[in-house]
Amino acid sequence: MAGDTLPEDAVWIDLFNPTPEEERQVETALGFGVPTADEMAEIETSSRLYVDNGAIVMTATLATGLITETPETVPVSFVLGRNHLVTVRYAEIRSFDRYAAQLMRTPGQCSSAPLALMGLIDAIVDRLADGLEHVGREVDQISRAAFRRAEAKGRQQRRSNLALQALLTRLGAAQDGLSKARESVVSLTRALSFLQFAAPKDAGLSAQIKTQVRDLASLADQASFIGSNLTFLLDATLGLISIEQNAIFKIFSVASIVFLPPTLVAGIYGMNFVHMPELGWEFGYPMALAIMLAAAVLPYAIFRWRGWL
Repeated sequence: MAGDTLPEDAVWIDLFNPTPEEERQVETALGFGVPTADEMAEIETSSRLYVDNGAIVMTATLATGLITETPETVPVSFVLGRNHLVTVRYAEIRSFDRYAAQLMRTPGQCSSAPLALMGLIDAIVDRLADGLEHVGREVDQISRAAFRRAEAKGRQQRRSNLALQALLTRLGAAQDGLSKARESVVSLTRALSFLQFAAPKDAGLSAQIKTQVRDLASLADQASFIGSNLTFLLDATLGLISIEQNAIFKIFSVASIVFLPPTLVAGIYGMNFVHMPELGWEFGYPMALAIMLAAAVLPYAIFRWRGWL
């Protein structure tokens, strides 16, 4: 855009990865400042929400990639002047592209800067809702996988630790996406609350702002519900891992108990005593084997009868 002039009928100016020259050109043409990348990275409320030369500047943290495996949050600035809306971003955001495509079909929705801003925020909230729905479906799939036991030949198979570790990985990814969605909801709600306070009364934004705030409140409730499910699934998965580990230790314990008595019998008959009558018996060796077998089977049968196995 450097070296060019802004169109006279431009209402929404989207600065995507702008250069310093492009920022200065927009500032000179519109008469108000545009946040730089360093200014957008600030987390103080006073640095994100303010009025500059009659223009309302709002920097919000938006979640992107919630439907993919690599969600992230990026700062985006909205600068609302009397006749122009300027957005500054340094990452691709699908809701911006969808809103731009929508305006190509119905240009009347961008007849003024306030209408363009509210339409863009509506597209962002819709996309955020889609991301939360995706996270919710992922949590449902994790829940079914965590509590479903695969059956083979009518017997339940013990779930491997690798499968449970994979569930933990999916839980971590879902929690990551959910936390970024929550951060976006809180940031947008804060920005809209400031807009409601700072916007001129004649802009007619009060009703639309209240609608978007209610939508964001419902998304916050949905995020809290999904978060509670994630916490339960995390505890349940860790409990299943503990059960599997206890089962493995039980197997080793049973094996040691089963083989300990036969080892004792074999140790006794392996002693080199002069007077050991069984060594001279014709059936002494089969008798020793039978004693060892009984010493192994009897404890196992008692444990099964007592319900310890």
